[in-house]
Order: sequence, then C-alpha cells, then structure tokens
Amino acid sequence: MSTPASALAADPPAAPETAVRLRGIGKRFPGVIANDNINIDVRRGTIHAIVGENGAGKSTLMKILYGVQPPDSGTIEINGAEVTLHSPADAIKAGVGMVFQHFMLADNLTVLENVVLGAEGLHGIGGKARAEIKRISDSYGLGIEPDRLVEDLGVGARQRVEILKVLYRGARVVILDEPTAVLVPQEVDELFGNLRELKSEGLSVIFISHKLDEVLSVADEITVVRRGTTVRTVEPQGVTARQLAELMVGSELPSPSTEASTVTDKVLLSIGHLGLPSDEGRPLLDDISFEIHKGEVLGIAGVEGNGQAELVEAIMGIRSGVTGTIELDGVDLTKRSTQERREGGIGYIPEDRHRHGLLLDSPLWENRVLGHQTREPVVSHGLVNKRVARNDTLRIIEEYDVRTPGPDVLARALSGGNQQKLIVGREMSGEPILLIASHPTRGVDVGAQAAIWGHIKKARREGLAVLLISADLDELIGLSDRIEVILRGAFVGSFDPSAVTPEQLGSAMTGAGEDL
Repeated sequence: MSTPASALAADPPAAPETAVRLRGIGKRFPGVIANDNINIDVRRGTIHAIVGENGAGKSTLMKILYGVQPPDSGTIEINGAEVTLHSPADAIKAGVGMVFQHFMLADNLTVLENVVLGAEGLHGIGGKARAEIKRISDSYGLGIEPDRLVEDLGVGARQRVEILKVLYRGARVVILDEPTAVLVPQEVDELFGNLRELKSEGLSVIFISHKLDEVLSVADEITVVRRGTTVRTVEPQGVTARQLAELMVGSELPSPSTEASTVTDKVLLSIGHLGLPSDEGRPLLDDISFEIHKGEVLGIAGVEGNGQAELVEAIMGIRSGVTGTIELDGVDLTKRSTQERREGGIGYIPEDRHRHGLLLDSPLWENRVLGHQTREPVVSHGLVNKRVARNDTLRIIEEYDVRTPGPDVLARALSGGNQQKLIVGREMSGEPILLIASHPTRGVDVGAQAAIWGHIKKARREGLAVLLISADLDELIGLSDRIEVILRGAFVGSFDPSAVTPEQLGSAMTGAGEDL
C-alpha cells in the first residue's frame, strides 16, 4: 500500500531554542590571553547580559561574534548552524548586528539616510526604504521619524536609530555595548521597554553593561566573565548585585558614598558670565557663573550635548570665541593658553580617553609625559628624560594599580579601566589645585570605578577643587558637594546631593520640570 504524498511532507523544522551557542572560544594576543574556553548559550527571545571587569574579555568576545576578529579556537553556532565569520558583513548575513557604545551616525544626514547608508541594495533609498523604516519603528515601538535630521535628535533617540539600523539589515541577534552609559533614567526606562519589545518578537539581545542594578532589572540570564573565562551563568532572581560583583572581581560592590564635607572658604576656581556664541542662534554657553572652593567637588549634570563639553573646553582654553572671565586661585586665566592653564594648576581627565587622553600606539612612559611636556621631573631643559619618565610611570603603575607588564607596553594594549587609571595617575602627578574630571569612570568596571572614586575622594580631602562631569547620576550624587544642572548651555538648577534623587535630576536635565 502506497503512502499518501501528503504524509511524506514533513513539517518544517522548528527554529532552535538557542539563537547563539559559543563553545570553547579562545583568543590570544602577544603576551595576553583575552579569551580562554568561553562557553555561552543565548536563548531565542531573551535578553542575555554579559558582565565582567575591564580586561575580562567581553569586548574581544563580542568582536569575535560580530566578525571583527577571528577566534583562535572554538566554534560559533547561530540558529543551530555552525558559522565562520570573517567580517561584520558575514555576521550581518548570519543575522547578528551590533550597536557600539560610541554612536556611528552622521549628524548632517536624516535618519533615513543614516539607516540606508551602505545597505542601499536592500530597499533602495526612497519610498520603499522609508516604508521599511516606519514598519520596523512601529513594530518595535522605537518612535523613529525617517526624515528627522540626526543632529536634532537627543541621545536616547540616536541610540534607537542605531538599533533600527541593525534591524533594517535583518539582525535577529542584537549586541548592545554599554547602551545606558549616556542615558538619563527616563531614557533608560524607554530603552528597556524597547528591548522587551524586541524579545517579545523573538529577537535575542546580548547586553553588555557595568551597571549591575540595570542588568538585574532587564536581563533574563547573566553570564559572568572573569580573566577571559566564563565563570557562571545565573538568573537575576537568584543573585544580588553584591554577589555579581563578587563573581566579577572577588570583592563587594563599591559605592561612591559621600564622606564628611571638606569644603573650605577659599575660592580656587571662579567663573564669571561665561558665554560661547553659536552660528545657529542659541549660544553653546549662556552666561554661566560659579565658584568652586578648596576641598569641594562641584558636579555638573546634563544630557549629553547641552554644553558640558563646551564648558570644559572653555575652562581648558581649547575653545575660541569664549567670553567672560576665568580665575584660578586669584590668577586671571582668561587670555592664557591651554599650556599656561595646565602649568597654572589644572589637571584634566578628558571625556574621551582615546581621542584626547592617550597616544594609543605609544608606550605608557610616553603617555606619562602628555600634557606635562614643560614640567619636571620628566622634562628637564626642554628634553624628555626617558629614564625618569619610565621610573615615574612605574610609580603610577604601582600607586594606581595599573595592570600592565611594564612602562614600555603600548597604551592600546591596556583595558579601558587600566587606561583610565593611568590618566588619573598622570594628572594627579602634576600636583594640580583644580581637577577637571569629565566622565572619569565611563566604560570602566566596578573595580577600576572604585579605585577612581577613591582617588577623587583623596584629592578632595587634600584640598583640591574638583569639577566633575558625569552621566552616572549615582556617581554625581555620591561624590559631589553640590550639583548644577546644565540645559541648552545654561545652568538651570542647583541641587543638594544629600536631598536629591536621580529621577529629580533627570527631570531637570531634560527640562521636564520647566514651566511651559
């Protein structure tokens, strides 16, 4: 008896429950084992967090999964099929997309133009592309308008555009690298709502973060990576932030807890009516005046792009066209060069350590000299003394716990946290009277974060004036003696850190508390 043809037709195979399976992933660089026998399963329709201190191997692992670097050993399976990824293009074809911490958008282009750039073959550059962007935006609640100029978008909206870019290219696995680093609490809540929408539609999200409370609130599973190896995968219901930190670094979760006030009557920094015009009408800085006393930390809170970067550059003498006055310890710096301001006692931890803080392809001892080219002991009679510079770099490595084989290692070889500790050590070595710390712990792990907080507290106790700019509102509240909120280039509110919540700061930062 013959079998009916209909009975021979098998049901289509069900999609595998595991979207990504990594087995035995290893990656070595000269003198460094970045990944060693990494094993992770990311289930379909879940948010899977990966946590670990800087240098633990998270970034290398994600670069391997996104095709930026090949593994030396191990296998990658996506949707049940083993793949070899030679480039990000291969990863995108396999359904893996990545949103990097530093956005890659052209401000002078529209959302549509940014999204289709490099992917013109998918839906063209006109009506079909616009319709597809609108469909994706509506499907996942992203709230993106295709014809808006990117330069008119806030930070949270720009991030949603980056997510839309990878979805437009067909990603079913989305990697997010430190996605909340520059967001205020309300924007974090919106992002997490978007991520839950993605997973409800069957997508998988890999979420890399140092903010353990956020990880616990949004993730379905959490994998801890330490020294290049997966330590454990846990569910958020069964672990606390303290226990996660112990798995990551072997110590309890640090806190930027406020210490007893060390503020004195002596004014070290006095800013009077600082202004910076713009070609587009509204000034970049609008009549800003404030003082910082010896032993005081003044925190500046603001959504990125509201003038905090321009304020720092104005004080440092990097910006031209600045009006108003700048006095440091009674000395008028208004007409002085950046070098003269540095020599006058300003230490500077820049916002972007790669662009403004380090020569990545130079050894650590050369980086020790940066910004101190006119000062002893590393420079004498206009010449760099290599022996002294190397010895002083060794001192910084020891005192600031910079984990590196030695002072001749290239800065590029250090993890982000160790690069940051080197910069902090260098700036404190100049014996400043004012320390400008711009996002000093951005992108560093809980261990390095605690160390940097400790150095800022120590500087405050020793009588430095500190100007602290940070997107981490808990950090601002914990370290500052006073907080000013900057919005559209102007100070719009002063807050007592002991009496303000992150939510109240977030409302002031976005202008939600304004009388309209």
